[in-house]
Amino acid sequence: MPPEAAAIAALRPIEEAIADQQRAYRSVQATLSVFTRTYDDARKREQPTLTVLNGATVISNALEAAVAGCREELLTTQPGGGRPEHLLSEALDRDLRMLERGVRQRTIYQHTVRSHAPTLAYVEKVTAAGAEVHTLVEVFERMIICDRQVAFIPTSEERSDSALQIRHPALLRFLAALFDSAWSRSVPVGPGGVPARSPLITSDVQRAILQAVVSGETDDSIARRMGMSRRSVAKHISRVSQQLGSNSRAQLGYLLATSGLLWLPEPPGAPPRERTF
Repeated sequence: MPPEAAAIAALRPIEEAIADQQRAYRSVQATLSVFTRTYDDARKREQPTLTVLNGATVISNALEAAVAGCREELLTTQPGGGRPEHLLSEALDRDLRMLERGVRQRTIYQHTVRSHAPTLAYVEKVTAAGAEVHTLVEVFERMIICDRQVAFIPTSEERSDSALQIRHPALLRFLAALFDSAWSRSVPVGPGGVPARSPLITSDVQRAILQAVVSGETDDSIARRMGMSRRSVAKHISRVSQQLGSNSRAQLGYLLATSGLLWLPEPPGAPPRERTF
C-alpha cells in the first residue's frame, strides 16, 4: 500500500474527531455569548464601584449630588488646618440644609483649627444646628462618606485636581472603620466654642512636632502635615532648642530622643517603663 493511502486511513478518524471538537467548541461559544450579553447589559445598569473624577467642577458636582442625597449620616475628615473662608461659606449653607433633614454629621479637623477664627465660626454654627466636630493632632487624609454608601478621597496631594469616588462595600467598611477609630481618639469641640488650646491639645501638637524633628522632617514638611504655618513650627522648635541648649538640628534630635520629652505619661498604677533610648 502506498504510504499516502495508509496516511489517509490512519488520519481520517483523527480529522473527524477534530471536526467534532470544533463543532462542540462553536456550540459552547455561542451559548456563552448569550450570558456575556446578559452580564454586560446588567453591568451597564449598575454604578461602577470605583470612579476617577478629574477637575474641580466634576468633583464639586459629584460631591453636591452625594451630600444632597445623604439621608442618615455624613462623615468627613479635613486635614490641613483652617479652611479658606469661601469654602466654609459654601459648605455652611449645604451642611445646615442637611442637618435640617435629620442627617447626623461628624467631622474631624486638626487641633490647629482651634486658633483659626473663620473655621471656628463655621464650627459654632453647625454644632449649634446639631453637627458634631472633633479635632486630632493629625488627620490621615481628606475623606467624605455619605450614608456609608459612597465615599470620596483625593488621588494625589493636589486634592482639588482629582478624586476617587468609591462604592465598593468592602472599601467603604474599611474607610468607615478608619474614621471611627480616629473619632474615638479625637477631642470634641462643643457648641459655643471652647478655649483655643487646652493643655492636652497643646501637648499633643508639641509632641507631634518634636517627633517629626526626631524623624528628620523639615519645617515645611511638618507645617504641611500639621496644618500650621512654617513660622509657627519654627517657633515651637526654637523654644525647645533653647530649653535643651541645642546648637543644631541634629543635636536637637538627639537631645529630644534622650530627654524624655516625647514619652507619653503613664496611666495611674502602671509599672515603670524601661527607658530604651
